[in-house]
Amino acid sequence: MRIGYDAKRFFHNNTGLGNYSRDLVRILSEYFPENSYYLYNTKPSEKYSFLLNKKNTFERLPTSFLGKKLKSIWRMLWVNEQIQKDEIDIFHGLSGEIPIGMPKNIKSVVTIHDLIFVRYPHLYSFFDRKIHFLKFKYAAQKADCVIAISEQTKQDIVQFLKINPEKIQVIYQGCSNIFKDRFSSEEKESIREKLNLPDEFILNVGTIEERKNALTIVKAIKDLEIKLVLIGRKTKYYTQIENYVREYGIEDKIIHLQGISQRELAIIYQLASIMIYPSIFEGFGIPIIEALFSKTPVITTNSGVFPEAGGPDSIYINPEDEKELEQKIKFLLHNPEICNSIAEKGYKFAQKFTDQNIAQQLISLYAQL
Repeated sequence: MRIGYDAKRFFHNNTGLGNYSRDLVRILSEYFPENSYYLYNTKPSEKYSFLLNKKNTFERLPTSFLGKKLKSIWRMLWVNEQIQKDEIDIFHGLSGEIPIGMPKNIKSVVTIHDLIFVRYPHLYSFFDRKIHFLKFKYAAQKADCVIAISEQTKQDIVQFLKINPEKIQVIYQGCSNIFKDRFSSEEKESIREKLNLPDEFILNVGTIEERKNALTIVKAIKDLEIKLVLIGRKTKYYTQIENYVREYGIEDKIIHLQGISQRELAIIYQLASIMIYPSIFEGFGIPIIEALFSKTPVITTNSGVFPEAGGPDSIYINPEDEKELEQKIKFLLHNPEICNSIAEKGYKFAQKFTDQNIAQQLISLYAQL
């Protein structure tokens, strides 16, 4: 098969959508090297080009003067000419979009990660909400198949976009292989010293924004003898955390890290005592999977997608109840044997998110189309 991808996020997004795109193309090119994979990119970028499998993965860029100048129009409309020229069998939009007016002889798939902009409109501008909705609605209607990254997202696509559930297939996403590696004690201690991390700490990973709800963790540890490591980009929401920390004089309990490498992050997961993810809502929740593969016990939200990602042995809490979270943290810290058991069971559950399983589901879907 000759498979094309909307690769804007592959080359130009450093976090969630970019990681999903890069992992998907990587695992398919590794497990099914007999296919050809074409990545349609809006502009040159050296940052992730090295990830391309030179034997079966090919980057495509605008070649015309107008295509280079009007990149968004090329991506949504003019790219069709290049897709036809490459004789693509399947086109896969990796982030909720497909080109307008795709040739009817080319089958299409679109992945929709979440509809948070519909569920929590106050987190987005009016203009962004309308544009996102129109793009996602068009893609879901026109594509031959819609991939939802969780059952929760599938339910939202049916509810908000009015798409027939039979058209939607749930294929979970995994995480980078670096989080599946085991690191030596020497490697861990080197990172601990480099980043000045304590012997024992709890961890939260993700953009520090209102929806991710890190302030609840800060409140939960106010009276505990444990430090919190926050890893992620700050938004204006971080001011609420700073104000709370200052009010209660717990500045020494909070460590913020940003701009670390994936290898360093993977080691930090393995150093952490607990990973806490009290997000209000997600399409999936990759940090949970990263923690499970790292054999780090997880405390997360008791509703929505989180039990799907965390499995039957993670600890679940009301994300707005800091007292409940405080009790769960104390319980795990005071019961290391239970903590270790949860970590081992979580690691076994995470095997459903392995590269091989995901690649097989994707290629089976393509073959059916």
